[in-house]
Amino acid sequence: MDPILVSIDDRLANAGDTTSLVGHVNQDVFALTERSFSLPDGMDYDVVLTNVGEGILATGILRARAVGTCDRCLDEAVLDVAAEVDEYYLFHEPDEGVLEEGEEEGPDYVLVSPDLTIDLSGALEAAFVMDVPFVVLCREDCAGLCPVCGENLNHVDCGHAAQLERQEQEDRLASSPFASLRNLKLD
Repeated sequence: MDPILVSIDDRLANAGDTTSLVGHVNQDVFALTERSFSLPDGMDYDVVLTNVGEGILATGILRARAVGTCDRCLDEAVLDVAAEVDEYYLFHEPDEGVLEEGEEEGPDYVLVSPDLTIDLSGALEAAFVMDVPFVVLCREDCAGLCPVCGENLNHVDCGHAAQLERQEQEDRLASSPFASLRNLKLD
Protein backbone atom coordinates (compact mmCIF):
# COMPACT_ATOMS: atom_id res chain seq x y z
CA MET A 1 0.00 0.00 0.00
CA ASP A 2 1.26 3.45 -0.86
CA PRO A 3 1.96 5.77 2.09
CA ILE A 4 -0.96 7.86 3.35
CA LEU A 5 0.80 10.81 4.96
CA VAL A 6 -1.14 13.07 7.30
CA SER A 7 0.36 16.31 8.58
CA ILE A 8 0.12 17.04 12.31
CA ASP A 9 -0.69 20.73 12.01
CA ASP A 10 -2.60 23.34 14.04
CA ARG A 11 -5.70 21.10 14.10
CA LEU A 12 -3.80 18.67 16.38
CA ALA A 13 -1.43 21.09 18.13
CA ASN A 14 -2.76 20.65 21.69
CA ALA A 15 -3.75 17.69 23.83
CA GLY A 16 -7.43 16.91 23.29
CA ASP A 17 -7.56 18.30 19.73
CA THR A 18 -9.22 16.00 17.18
CA THR A 19 -9.69 15.94 13.44
CA SER A 20 -11.52 13.56 11.14
CA LEU A 21 -10.17 12.05 7.94
CA VAL A 22 -12.27 10.35 5.29
CA GLY A 23 -10.50 8.84 2.34
CA HIS A 24 -10.30 6.22 -0.36
CA VAL A 25 -7.38 3.98 -1.29
CA ASN A 26 -7.25 2.85 -4.92
CA GLN A 27 -5.74 -0.56 -4.47
CA ASP A 28 -6.64 -3.45 -6.77
CA VAL A 29 -4.99 -6.33 -4.88
CA PHE A 30 -4.09 -7.05 -1.27
CA ALA A 31 -1.67 -9.92 -0.63
CA LEU A 32 -1.39 -11.84 2.63
CA THR A 33 1.54 -14.28 2.57
CA GLU A 34 0.27 -17.05 0.25
CA ARG A 35 -3.21 -15.59 -0.27
CA SER A 36 -4.33 -12.57 -2.25
CA PHE A 37 -7.59 -10.70 -2.53
CA SER A 38 -8.78 -8.43 -5.27
CA LEU A 39 -10.38 -5.20 -4.13
CA PRO A 40 -12.69 -4.17 -6.99
CA ASP A 41 -13.78 -0.97 -5.22
CA GLY A 42 -10.55 -0.24 -3.32
CA MET A 43 -10.74 0.63 0.38
CA ASP A 44 -12.57 3.43 2.17
CA TYR A 45 -11.57 4.70 5.59
CA ASP A 46 -13.04 7.05 8.18
CA VAL A 47 -10.49 7.86 10.90
CA VAL A 48 -10.44 10.27 13.83
CA LEU A 49 -7.04 11.56 14.94
CA THR A 50 -6.75 12.69 18.55
CA ASN A 51 -3.80 14.39 20.24
CA VAL A 52 -3.54 12.52 23.55
CA GLY A 53 -0.54 14.46 24.85
CA GLU A 54 2.24 11.95 24.25
CA GLY A 55 1.15 11.18 20.72
CA ILE A 56 -1.62 10.85 18.19
CA LEU A 57 -4.31 8.19 18.52
CA ALA A 58 -5.88 7.08 15.24
CA THR A 59 -9.21 5.27 15.57
CA GLY A 60 -11.86 4.53 13.01
CA ILE A 61 -13.08 2.06 10.44
CA LEU A 62 -11.86 0.63 7.16
CA ARG A 63 -14.38 -0.77 4.66
CA ALA A 64 -13.66 -2.87 1.60
CA ARG A 65 -15.14 -5.61 -0.54
CA ALA A 66 -12.52 -8.32 -0.92
CA VAL A 67 -12.73 -11.14 -3.46
CA GLY A 68 -10.65 -14.24 -2.85
CA THR A 69 -10.73 -18.02 -3.21
CA CYS A 70 -12.82 -20.31 -1.02
CA ASP A 71 -10.62 -22.65 1.01
CA ARG A 72 -13.07 -25.56 0.68
CA CYS A 73 -14.35 -25.50 -2.91
CA LEU A 74 -11.95 -23.09 -4.67
CA ASP A 75 -14.86 -20.95 -5.97
CA GLU A 76 -14.88 -17.18 -5.64
CA ALA A 77 -15.46 -15.91 -2.09
CA VAL A 78 -16.66 -12.35 -1.50
CA LEU A 79 -15.97 -10.78 1.89
CA ASP A 80 -17.30 -7.49 3.19
CA VAL A 81 -14.53 -6.12 5.38
CA ALA A 82 -15.41 -3.64 8.12
CA ALA A 83 -12.20 -3.42 10.11
CA GLU A 84 -11.46 -1.38 13.19
CA VAL A 85 -8.48 0.96 12.81
CA ASP A 86 -6.55 1.55 16.04
CA GLU A 87 -2.98 2.88 16.05
CA TYR A 88 -0.92 5.02 18.42
CA TYR A 89 1.79 7.33 17.06
CA LEU A 90 4.19 8.63 19.73
CA PHE A 91 5.89 12.04 19.48
CA HIS A 92 9.05 10.69 21.18
CA GLU A 93 10.50 7.24 21.65
CA PRO A 94 9.71 6.01 25.17
CA ASP A 95 12.44 5.34 27.70
CA GLU A 96 13.48 1.72 27.87
CA GLY A 97 11.71 0.36 30.90
CA VAL A 98 11.58 -2.90 32.71
CA LEU A 99 9.35 -5.46 31.04
CA GLU A 100 6.29 -6.64 32.92
CA GLU A 101 6.31 -10.25 34.12
CA GLY A 102 5.44 -12.53 31.20
CA GLU A 103 6.22 -9.92 28.53
CA GLU A 104 8.80 -10.96 25.98
CA GLU A 105 9.25 -7.55 24.42
CA GLY A 106 7.91 -4.04 24.83
CA PRO A 107 4.65 -2.76 23.34
CA ASP A 108 4.47 -1.92 19.66
CA TYR A 109 4.38 1.73 18.70
CA VAL A 110 5.00 3.98 15.73
CA LEU A 111 6.70 7.36 15.93
CA VAL A 112 5.48 10.62 14.43
CA SER A 113 8.09 11.48 11.82
CA PRO A 114 10.46 14.44 12.38
CA ASP A 115 8.54 16.45 9.75
CA LEU A 116 5.39 16.03 11.92
CA THR A 117 3.57 13.58 9.65
CA ILE A 118 2.13 10.13 10.28
CA ASP A 119 1.64 7.36 7.75
CA LEU A 120 -1.80 5.74 8.08
CA SER A 121 -1.08 2.97 5.56
CA GLY A 122 0.38 0.61 8.19
CA ALA A 123 -2.65 1.03 10.46
CA LEU A 124 -5.03 0.41 7.55
CA GLU A 125 -3.13 -2.70 6.44
CA ALA A 126 -3.11 -4.08 9.99
CA ALA A 127 -6.86 -3.47 10.31
CA PHE A 128 -7.53 -5.30 7.02
CA VAL A 129 -5.37 -8.27 8.03
CA MET A 130 -7.08 -8.56 11.42
CA ASP A 131 -10.58 -8.56 9.90
CA VAL A 132 -10.01 -11.13 7.14
CA PRO A 133 -10.88 -14.60 8.44
CA PHE A 134 -8.19 -17.28 8.66
CA VAL A 135 -10.42 -19.68 6.70
CA VAL A 136 -12.08 -17.99 3.74
CA LEU A 137 -15.39 -19.52 2.64
CA CYS A 138 -17.68 -18.71 -0.26
CA ARG A 139 -20.60 -19.33 2.11
CA GLU A 140 -20.90 -20.56 5.66
CA ASP A 141 -22.25 -24.00 4.68
CA CYS A 142 -19.81 -24.65 1.82
CA ALA A 143 -19.68 -28.39 1.14
CA GLY A 144 -16.22 -28.31 -0.44
CA LEU A 145 -14.77 -30.71 -2.99
CA CYS A 146 -15.38 -34.46 -3.20
CA PRO A 147 -12.25 -36.25 -1.96
CA VAL A 148 -12.80 -39.03 -4.51
CA CYS A 149 -13.60 -37.31 -7.81
CA GLY A 150 -12.93 -33.61 -7.06
CA GLU A 151 -16.44 -32.38 -7.96
CA ASN A 152 -17.67 -29.23 -6.26
CA LEU A 153 -20.29 -30.57 -3.83
CA ASN A 154 -22.09 -27.22 -3.80
CA HIS A 155 -23.09 -27.81 -7.44
CA VAL A 156 -23.16 -31.60 -7.92
CA ASP A 157 -23.95 -34.62 -5.72
CA CYS A 158 -21.63 -37.22 -7.15
CA GLY A 159 -22.72 -39.90 -4.66
CA HIS A 160 -19.27 -40.46 -3.24
CA ALA A 161 -20.16 -38.77 0.07
CA ALA A 162 -22.80 -41.42 0.87
CA GLN A 163 -20.40 -44.14 -0.23
CA LEU A 164 -17.63 -42.78 2.04
CA GLU A 165 -20.05 -42.47 4.96
CA ARG A 166 -21.12 -46.13 4.58
CA GLN A 167 -17.47 -47.19 4.46
CA GLU A 168 -16.67 -45.17 7.60
CA GLN A 169 -19.63 -46.77 9.40
CA GLU A 170 -18.44 -50.26 8.41
CA ASP A 171 -14.88 -49.43 9.54
CA ARG A 172 -16.18 -48.10 12.86
CA LEU A 173 -18.19 -51.28 13.45
CA ALA A 174 -15.25 -53.49 12.47
CA SER A 175 -12.87 -51.71 14.84
CA SER A 176 -15.25 -52.01 17.80
CA PRO A 177 -14.01 -54.27 20.60
CA PHE A 178 -17.37 -56.05 20.37
CA ALA A 179 -17.09 -56.75 16.63
CA SER A 180 -16.23 -60.39 17.21
CA LEU A 181 -19.52 -60.88 19.05
CA ARG A 182 -21.45 -60.06 15.90
CA ASN A 183 -21.06 -63.62 14.62
CA LEU A 184 -21.75 -65.22 17.97
CA LYS A 185 -24.71 -67.63 17.83
CA LEU A 186 -26.60 -68.24 20.99
CA ASP A 187 -28.77 -71.36 20.97
